[in-house]
Amino acid sequence: MSLLPALTPLRLKLALIAAPMVLAGVYYAFFAADRYVSEATVTVRQANQESGPLPGVALLLGGINPPARDDTLYVREYIHSMVMLKRLDERLGLRAHYEAETTDPLFRLYGGTSQEWFLEYYRSRVEVLFDEVASLLTIRVQGFEPEFAKRLADAILEESEQFVNSFSHRMAREQLRFAEGELERSNQRLRKAKSKVVEFQNKYKILDPTAQARASGVLTAELQGELAKLETELRTLRSYLNDDSYQVKGLRNQIAALREQLDVERGRGTAGRNSDRLNELASQFRDLGLQAAFTEDAYKLSLAAVENARIDATRKIKSLVVIEAPARAESAEYPRRAYNLATLFVVCCLLYAVTRLVVTTIRDHQD
Repeated sequence: MSLLPALTPLRLKLALIAAPMVLAGVYYAFFAADRYVSEATVTVRQANQESGPLPGVALLLGGINPPARDDTLYVREYIHSMVMLKRLDERLGLRAHYEAETTDPLFRLYGGTSQEWFLEYYRSRVEVLFDEVASLLTIRVQGFEPEFAKRLADAILEESEQFVNSFSHRMAREQLRFAEGELERSNQRLRKAKSKVVEFQNKYKILDPTAQARASGVLTAELQGELAKLETELRTLRSYLNDDSYQVKGLRNQIAALREQLDVERGRGTAGRNSDRLNELASQFRDLGLQAAFTEDAYKLSLAAVENARIDATRKIKSLVVIEAPARAESAEYPRRAYNLATLFVVCCLLYAVTRLVVTTIRDHQD
């Protein structure tokens, strides 16, 4: 309560406006270090698949083509990762550069800081902005020297390009291993299917039951035609010869033999034991043939998938496209002395106005 009379408007102005402005002016005039910015704009693009995909190959290789937007987001996270920081520090001496500026107490990197703090400092000096519409990354690199800022931006692009190539080729190699495994399994299934066909042929001593059944049907039809012809001749002979005549008996014997042969052919196709019926054998053989044909088609598909995966594993599938290359800055972008001082002055004036209002309200209540 006793401090309120001492808070005169002049003293408030000196404490809340003049003092901060003087301190800020001294800092920006004598201590603040210039920070130069090198900027680059990049994106990740998928290489065109020149070889047209065969039917079904997309199923085997479908996971190899993630959208460019996702790849660009992966690059953004990689740029701000500890792995990237360590690589840049080994290449350029990143920590030494940021620790070399000793006059600026706010934006320098103090020696002996932990790697976690160094990572946070690095992230504040390297901005990575993502454009949701165009899937573009804008990389803004700050350095106390313009040459170093450009070299740092170039190194970030080189490391990012290696990262894109590495993970895209790793995915392609995994797809190749998967396709080769599918090829081996298809090859084994094809061999088993073919061996079953050979075992069936050896077991029943028939090369093709379907063709055998077709031939048996043709022979049966021919025997039926011959039988009808002989029966017609028999009726003709019996019209003018006795039944015990030599010609009639001979013709009857031919008809009986023909009927026996016809019964044999008919029985071969549909009667008899299950293992001897041509219709069942033909049905089983067709099933084995369909299985063999299906496994052969699957083998061809797997072989084509392996070839496509092998091509993708050796070529450049994805690439980092540089829309705007880093350039050497001619003037320092930070600190923005005039802008920061003007902003600070506005904030101090607002703080002064609020403080005056609070003090005046308290005095009115005291009175």
